[in-house]
Amino acid sequence: MQVQHRILIVEDSSTIRQLLGFALKRIKGAEIVEAIDGLDGLRRLAGEPFDIALVDLQMPVMDGLKLIQAIRSKQELAEMPIVVVTAESAQEERSRALALGANEYLTKPIQSNQVVSVVRGLLKLDHTEH
Repeated sequence: MQVQHRILIVEDSSTIRQLLGFALKRIKGAEIVEAIDGLDGLRRLAGEPFDIALVDLQMPVMDGLKLIQAIRSKQELAEMPIVVVTAESAQEERSRALALGANEYLTKPIQSNQVVSVVRGLLKLDHTEH
C-alpha cells in the first residue's frame, strides 16, 4: 500500500491510541504513527512530515495545549491540521485549544465514524474514498 496520508496520534492512553489508530486505518493510504505524550509528539514532528495530528490535552511531560502552541510556532507546521481529542469538555478548554490553533475539538467518548469524518474533511478527502 502506498502511503498517502501520515497521521500522528499524540495520546498517553494506549487504549485510546489503539482505538483511534484502528478507526483511521479505514482511510485509504493512511500511515498511523503514535506518540505517548506532547514531547514525544514534538520529536516525531521534528523528524518527519505529517499531514495531520490528533492531540489529547491532558498528558504528562507536555500537555496538549503546550504541544499545539509549539506546533503553531514552527513555520513548517503552521498549516498542518490539528484535531484535539480529549475528555475535557469545558468551554474554556475548548476556546483555549481553538485559539492556540487547533482546527477541531472532539470530546471523548468519541465515535470512530466521527473521527474518520473529521480527518477526511481536514485532509480534503472525498468521503467516498475508503
